[in-house]
Amino acid sequence: MELTEIAAFFTNILFVMTLGWYLITNLQWYDYRIERVVLRHHKTWWHLIYFLFPFMVYFIIHEYFWIYFYFALLPSVIIWHRKLDKKLVLTWRVKRFLILLFSIAFLLDILLKLKGLGTTYSVFLPIVLTYFGSWGIEKFLFLAYKRQAQGKIASMKDLTIVCVTGSYGKTSMKNFIAQVLGQKFNVYATPRSVNTLGGIIRDVNESLPENTQVYICEAGAREVGDIYAIAQLLHPQIVVVGKVGPQHLEYFKTLERIQRTKLEIIHSNRLKKAFIHTSVTNEPHEKVTFFGDDVRNLKATLEGIDFDLNIEGEERHFHTSVLGGFQTININAAILIASEMGMSSDEIVGAVEKLKSVEHRLERIDAGGKIILDDGYNGNIDGMLEGVRLCSLHPGRKVIVTPGLVESTEELNSELISAINGVFDIAIITGSLNAAQFDKELRVPQKIMLADKSQMVKTLGEVTKAGDIILFANDAPNFI
Repeated sequence: MELTEIAAFFTNILFVMTLGWYLITNLQWYDYRIERVVLRHHKTWWHLIYFLFPFMVYFIIHEYFWIYFYFALLPSVIIWHRKLDKKLVLTWRVKRFLILLFSIAFLLDILLKLKGLGTTYSVFLPIVLTYFGSWGIEKFLFLAYKRQAQGKIASMKDLTIVCVTGSYGKTSMKNFIAQVLGQKFNVYATPRSVNTLGGIIRDVNESLPENTQVYICEAGAREVGDIYAIAQLLHPQIVVVGKVGPQHLEYFKTLERIQRTKLEIIHSNRLKKAFIHTSVTNEPHEKVTFFGDDVRNLKATLEGIDFDLNIEGEERHFHTSVLGGFQTININAAILIASEMGMSSDEIVGAVEKLKSVEHRLERIDAGGKIILDDGYNGNIDGMLEGVRLCSLHPGRKVIVTPGLVESTEELNSELISAINGVFDIAIITGSLNAAQFDKELRVPQKIMLADKSQMVKTLGEVTKAGDIILFANDAPNFI
């Protein structure tokens, strides 16, 4: 091979790997579902710039493609990657995809060269073959890992499994249940926001301790059947369906479909008790206890929550430093489960008082004379409105940083904007998803629109001062 041919050969390999890197990044964001990447991506114009247009250029100016690749496409993809706040995580699945892609591209190009086809190399075929080959490998591994997880669960004869789902507050509820039960039992809960079937299988296989008495698992869904699959893996004895609302409406289309999907969690052949929020259904069942309307005398301030609740016929007063009146729904579920598992009312009251805020969920941080309410992982209207209300109790200036509601409706974003207008002095809107609506409807004294979050720290340093309260409401990544 001549030097120019060698250069063209490796340029082609690098081009294919660049496209593959872009593809696998997007697949990782959208749970490795190609239909979501293609049909439900929040920035579909990225596909045109970083995927489709390069294909066209390759075939139009093939001989001089290297100029476009090295001086335009490759630098732009590198810059795009560096600016992402949610970069590609090099899991073993990603590594297998990239290794397979390189191998197929290399072998196909060698074969084409041996056939004497000059500098005509394959671009599209390696990506297609790698996608389907990777899908087959991961499907095989998934089934093997699933059998392993089922075997481990079956071997833990005394294990009680508590499964939590709902539209809002699943992670907070899971953590509160774990903290309360942890006062009496050896508890393990799925980490962070792990709530997919694949994530749960991996967690069981790699992290669930053999001496665990209570395993608390969060179950999430993007499609009908997702939660049913989790229920059939775990067969939990106790389940909780928290508040349900129009979250992820773009996937489920109707509130009724969301409710039905969440109720899939009760399909367990070991079910002993189900605690279901009144927003989900009112259909009675011998194993179902409804909750959500029993909290009385609620007082929620920037110092914590006080409320009264009946436990086994006894009225008890509760206090916690956790912020947000809406959290009483999640704490209520924890109290009901603790009572179901034999904890006394005194033990439960003491456990609730020791509750700690869940990270990035109305977490209060006092720093530099400022009060920061970090609600970055909350993306529902009830939680965001409560954050706004809490800020209204602060006597000083009020600042909000938010992209608005994601995977929700224009009407709910209007409701949020209306609440912001009545409270805040400064609103910093991040991202482009809801930018037009916020720019049009916001009426705060100072409005700052940021295309992405890269300038957020600098902006906050310039516009905030000691005595301010700053609410970070929802922290959508840049790809949204």
